[in-house]
Amino acid sequence: MTATTRVERDSMGPLDVPAEALWGAQTQRAIQNFPPSGLRMPRAFIRALALIKHAAAGANAELGDLPAPLAAAIQEAALAVAAGDYDDQFPVDVFQTGSGTSSNMNANEVIAALAARSLGTAVHPNDHVNMSQSSNDAVPTAIHVASALMLHEHLLPALERLREILAVRCAEFVDVVKTGRTHLMDAMPITLAQEMGAWRAQIAAAEARLRSVTPRLYALAQGGTAVGTGINARPQFGAVFARHLAERTRIPFRPSDNYFEALSSQDTAVELSGQLKVLSVSLMKIANDLRWMNSGPLAGLAEIALPALQPGSSIMPGKVNPVVAEAVTMIAAQVIGNDATITLAGQSGNFQLNVMLPVIAYDLLQSLELLGIACRNLADHALNGFTVNRERMNAALARNPILVTALNPLIGYEKGAAIAKQAYREGRPILEVAAEMTDLSGDELRRLLDPRSLTEGGIKGAGTG
Repeated sequence: MTATTRVERDSMGPLDVPAEALWGAQTQRAIQNFPPSGLRMPRAFIRALALIKHAAAGANAELGDLPAPLAAAIQEAALAVAAGDYDDQFPVDVFQTGSGTSSNMNANEVIAALAARSLGTAVHPNDHVNMSQSSNDAVPTAIHVASALMLHEHLLPALERLREILAVRCAEFVDVVKTGRTHLMDAMPITLAQEMGAWRAQIAAAEARLRSVTPRLYALAQGGTAVGTGINARPQFGAVFARHLAERTRIPFRPSDNYFEALSSQDTAVELSGQLKVLSVSLMKIANDLRWMNSGPLAGLAEIALPALQPGSSIMPGKVNPVVAEAVTMIAAQVIGNDATITLAGQSGNFQLNVMLPVIAYDLLQSLELLGIACRNLADHALNGFTVNRERMNAALARNPILVTALNPLIGYEKGAAIAKQAYREGRPILEVAAEMTDLSGDELRRLLDPRSLTEGGIKGAGTG
């Protein structure tokens, strides 16, 4: 021991620990065993782990296994950790023991030190803070709890915000007709509201998919302890624990129907990650559509102008780029990559325990956090402020030879193709060429080729001459 260290002991013997640190020997061993990658366990995970300790202490006190004053001190300390007051006391790297034991003991030791400080007597990290628990059920439980909290407090509200902004803008653009595109080539007209309505449907579907995972996300491993048998925990502990946690978080957590499954697999984490990947694919599509529509302003589509947020080039004056849409695509790519890691990690349930829990926690919580940021940023700094270039859209519509498709029921596909090719070749409006190459009157052609009416579907030529 020196002036800057103190001696702590665990089952492996004495160890020097920084004098000011709240953690003990097991955390210190983890610091020494796992060189820092620069990636620590996320704040959301530490919060969830502390809430688990709070609920466990309450359950143990209710079941008569922990004296009320000791339980209260543990709970008070756990809430301080959950609030983020001691984040600097959680130095353990993500790339640690696959069960997450180092992080669990980190929480046990810090909370024990804080509770001991409050009580003025020793509090044991294993015997008291970790009572009725194992890292093998606490860490899988923390993954579910942290993900559920992040989903309800962060991502779902962000998705709702994005969907609401899309609804508002759709209502503004019901009468804006533009050229539709398939294969990035001119196609039949649609309204901008129809185009954005498809985006809104994607976001609504993403919300529904994410909510569909929650019944399994609410099922907790806590109570299974070491291998799923519940050794060293009362049979009713899991249910009492889940009730305490549900009361604190207002999320209907419950014990898993099968503790062996809850410890040995991370299928629900993989399922949730898969739904986050689907959302990422949707956001990538929406962001890329916005980028194409914004392209220009002279040589691109220039159908819309996204908000000008910052200079776009260090060398080209006046250039403005679609920076928010680009950031969203990068987040989407990151989440898709995280899903690949989580999928591989989910396969590492060797017999009674998954042994890649920390990296699953890190990547899943990062994905939830990033997607919430992406949705809000896209809603508030891209969709909410773009303007429409109606003149550009109308000019493109007038030259669009694909409008001739509306005449197919009357003149047939071959004649329509001939009209389209000639209009394109001569750079003339389709209505002029069709008037020369068919017997249809000008009034009838204007009715049949009206872009706005063509967005309404149906056979426009039915019942005509």
